[in-house]
Amino acid sequence: MDTLVQEVHEGSVSTLTLDDGKVNALSVEMFAALNAALDRAEAAGGVTVIRGRPGIFSGGFDLHTLRRGGAAAGAMLEAGARITERLLAFPAPVVAVLTGPAMAMGAFLALSADLRLAVADARFKIAANEVAIGLTLPRFATAVLQHRLAPAHADVAAVTARPYDAARAMAAGWVDELVPAEGLAAATQAAVEALAALDRAALVGTKRQVRERVLQALREGIAADVADWRARA
Repeated sequence: MDTLVQEVHEGSVSTLTLDDGKVNALSVEMFAALNAALDRAEAAGGVTVIRGRPGIFSGGFDLHTLRRGGAAAGAMLEAGARITERLLAFPAPVVAVLTGPAMAMGAFLALSADLRLAVADARFKIAANEVAIGLTLPRFATAVLQHRLAPAHADVAAVTARPYDAARAMAAGWVDELVPAEGLAAATQAAVEALAALDRAALVGTKRQVRERVLQALREGIAADVADWRARA
């Protein structure tokens, strides 16, 4: 597709929709498009909503690039890590709307939002499936999992690559609210209004304070991950 991230900026709300026409693979190009959209959302200064098109949030990193390895794979992994860091420290509220499955980097992207809504659908699943496909979980991803998931689930999700359905995902901390597909738009609007009503300076200051440790761990993890990826390139 020509436009990997569709943007709608209405008043103080920016809605960014991932849509590559397939599984919303998080490639370098997708990250570049998302970062550019986030620049515009940040300038708008309102609540930012990141969602997938109906039926899919994201299948994770572009596996073709990942399997080829080399510098291109390293650049893609670093781009994913950097956008995770950016979202955790984003100076405005961020809502992730999981319109369908979120796998690997797609799951980490969702975990980086302030609030996560997920469609209550039998086909929904979320997982850090790196071990299942023969990859060691990056350090930056480990930091995010440990920050957002319940402690026992963070370990199990990382080590066993367990897929979570909607109900288990909410119990483990992957998502904050489950919504039937037909109610997703209304639930998103309600979440946006609630976040927009909060004091912005207090929200941003508290976000940075609460996430100070995970952001430090994330930055250290990214530095170590990047060194590993470049050594293997």
